[in-house]
Amino acid sequence: MKISGVDIRPGNIIEYEGGIWRAVKIQHTQPGKGGAYMQVELKNLRDGRKNNVRFRSAETVERVRLDTKDFQFLYPEGDMLVFMDKETYDQVSLPRDLLGDAAAFLQDGMDVVMELYDEEAISVQLPDTIEATIVEADAVVKGQTASSSYKPAVLDNGVRVMVPPHISSGTKIVVDVYEQTYVRRAD
Repeated sequence: MKISGVDIRPGNIIEYEGGIWRAVKIQHTQPGKGGAYMQVELKNLRDGRKNNVRFRSAETVERVRLDTKDFQFLYPEGDMLVFMDKETYDQVSLPRDLLGDAAAFLQDGMDVVMELYDEEAISVQLPDTIEATIVEADAVVKGQTASSSYKPAVLDNGVRVMVPPHISSGTKIVVDVYEQTYVRRAD
């Protein structure tokens, strides 16, 4: 499916220069002189390299449709992550860096959605939010009660996030996996 270069959104998978790329960041620019364009940071889904490309509104790119399949995360094995197809029970090993920062949020038995292009696994989508426990949180500074003040905390998986002052060590919270931000206190 062809789309205009200015219609690219983060997360879109496109075919560009013979490769399969995911749009990571976009910036729409309208200079005072000349036409508008979209500055897009692309990440190659096969080899992981990044590229910054400028698309004008007249340019079109091929948007790739990926097949999705339900998988379950089993265990890490060195730099590889092992997943199991929930229908056929086949196991697939993928490099850890394919998931990027989100790999830290994988939990044993977690259900994930694998994206396949021509039967080749090229991406894994975790749930948008997960529950995690805070193992270390800084003490609240007296007088720092403004609603916009946050303090650093470390989760049980080693990831650092900023949390509101009332959150203490041992508290279960809900974390946005891709933004790595505090969402709310877990029930």
